[in-house]
Amino acid sequence: MHKAILAAACTAALGMAMVAEAQAEGRSWSRGGSVTGPRGTTAWQRSGSCANGTCTRSRSATGPNGGTISRSGSCGNGACTYGGSATGPHGNSVTWGGSAGY
Repeated sequence: MHKAILAAACTAALGMAMVAEAQAEGRSWSRGGSVTGPRGTTAWQRSGSCANGTCTRSRSATGPNGGTISRSGSCGNGACTYGGSATGPHGNSVTWGGSAGY
């Protein structure tokens, strides 16, 4: 039984060390593309990164009629923030945002 507890503790410590290493080194990614349907083409972009205990993510898309939407957010140091905006093909727009602690 003691060996099982020791093995579980070592596994947990190794897991935490791997997470800490990933956050300290920083990781990032990005993707983009487009899709074409009967109404035209929509182009999109996505990206994100984690470094020093904070992770961020952003995404946007532009539709065939020129409308756009963008959203972003981040979490770290006990708080998450988010926001975004959308603009229609005729120029009308809306924005939003907020934050929450954890």
